[in-house]
Amino acid sequence: GYAGVVRFRGVRIGGISGIFKSHDYRKGHFECPPYNQQTIRSAYHVRNIEVFKLKQLKRPMDIFMSHDWPRSIYHYGNKKQLLKMKSFFRQEVESNTLGNPAASELLQHLKPTYWFSAHLHVKFAAFMQHETSSKEELPKATKFLALDKCLPHRDFLQIIEVEHDPNAGDSLEYDAEWIAVLKATNNLVNVTQNSWNMPEKNGLHAKWDYSATDEAIKEVLEELNHNLTIPCNFTLTAACYDPCKPQKNMQPVHTINPQTTEFCAQFGLTDINDRIQQAKEEGSGRGECEEEEEEEEMDSTGSAEEPSEYTTDNSGLSSINPDEIMLDEEGGDEDLSTCSVDPSPDHPPEFSTSFSDIRIMPDSMAVSSDDATDSNNEDLEKSGGSKQGEEKSSTERPLKRIGGDENGNSGVKKIKRRNQAIYAAEEEDK
Repeated sequence: GYAGVVRFRGVRIGGISGIFKSHDYRKGHFECPPYNQQTIRSAYHVRNIEVFKLKQLKRPMDIFMSHDWPRSIYHYGNKKQLLKMKSFFRQEVESNTLGNPAASELLQHLKPTYWFSAHLHVKFAAFMQHETSSKEELPKATKFLALDKCLPHRDFLQIIEVEHDPNAGDSLEYDAEWIAVLKATNNLVNVTQNSWNMPEKNGLHAKWDYSATDEAIKEVLEELNHNLTIPCNFTLTAACYDPCKPQKNMQPVHTINPQTTEFCAQFGLTDINDRIQQAKEEGSGRGECEEEEEEEEMDSTGSAEEPSEYTTDNSGLSSINPDEIMLDEEGGDEDLSTCSVDPSPDHPPEFSTSFSDIRIMPDSMAVSSDDATDSNNEDLEKSGGSKQGEEKSSTERPLKRIGGDENGNSGVKKIKRRNQAIYAAEEEDK
């Protein structure tokens, strides 16, 4: 689930979960239920081990998916239109710090035909022509696409036809090269909060190349008897929610997933969750872990983060996407995404950009000051009074969570469900 590659009808699909935060990037996967205020957030932060594994892949990738945008991808699409729709991205775009620098490395390495991302809640398409390292190498290009929230009047859907094998079955299949990489990197598994660097060719590591050889891939195929079909062996590990029998304040339990156990056993891999459970049962270093967790809570804002291997890091920037779905700093478990507002008639949605009409940007990563400023100047000239209207509408939005009554007394947290309010408003209009 952290990262992976599968095949479907001959289409090779890879992906990596989470968002980039430099203060967690070099740590192991140590989080497990019950979560505290820090681990409930750090659990979905990308780790260097997953990036390292994906960078061992050599065979062509058809589709790659990430939650974060690869850093710098905005230079290869209509940047002016992006900043017109999301003006609060300007600081990071101009400083080239928006997005995930590790994902950018993967983009340069994997060169997939398509790359799909989420996170920023805006439709944006880009076309990136990769540089060739030799005259013999065929030029490759990546078509990038991110979509908006799945809400009324938002561009959240686009259908793309992908070349595939029409005679292949409907089952997902293992990717032999990826399985071979997992086997080769199994000894690099880390389930502690300790930060460490991946092996690299710097004279400090005896081995740094963990890519899969043809022999290793052949061994995987033989283990599976050349049957790469992923079994349908999903098993329930928690009871389904029953509205007739609500269980309030029930503590989550750390459960070992039998599907993962079977997968790891089949290929001789370490089950991370099982390793964490063993460490908990042994109770080794319990006091040290509690002290480290307290230090991590102090560091949750990224203000005192450890040095990152990337020259620019946006984990501590103040620029915030009001559309981003994130956990509240207080650790609430409700949906805290910003309420959406229907488009103003003065500003109709301009999300029609698709792969067919996107312009090809130069390979240079330099940001054009014209691209970054012209669009907003045009907006101000065309709609002098619309800004005041937008500010007024934003102040009139109902609060999603109320911490007390009118007299300031603290009370039960109330949740205004975003989608219900939107659709109810639509029905009233009709």
